[in-house]
Amino acid sequence: MSKIVRFLEYRRGAPFVHFTRSEMNSLLSLYSRHVMRGEWRDYAIDQSDGMARFAVFRSSFERPLFIISKQIKGQAKAGNVAAGGATTAVYQFTVTSGREKVAQGASLLEVMPVFDQPARLLRGSS
Repeated sequence: MSKIVRFLEYRRGAPFVHFTRSEMNSLLSLYSRHVMRGEWRDYAIDQSDGMARFAVFRSSFERPLFIISKQIKGQAKAGNVAAGGATTAVYQFTVTSGREKVAQGASLLEVMPVFDQPARLLRGSS
């Protein structure tokens, strides 16, 4: 027997979060600068569970050095209405390295300065 499903109920699920064109341009520009320095060699883009991720690698066989993620901060509020009646979401950007949260901000431009800092040599590490 067939089951009738309303499209509005079917489409409600995890929101589709993606990097905008300008965000991708910024990320790929950052990536290319580090590739030219010989620091990074590979990247990956992932979108799942209401989150978009841009990961950079030193080698294809290693874990990512950094993951830049974009996710919705809370729910889309009723007061946030764009032209055309669509609701706009407030996003949160996070930069992680391993299990450590390196930076967090409301826009990609707020978290990008983390990558402009010179690398430091940590004492006791080999």
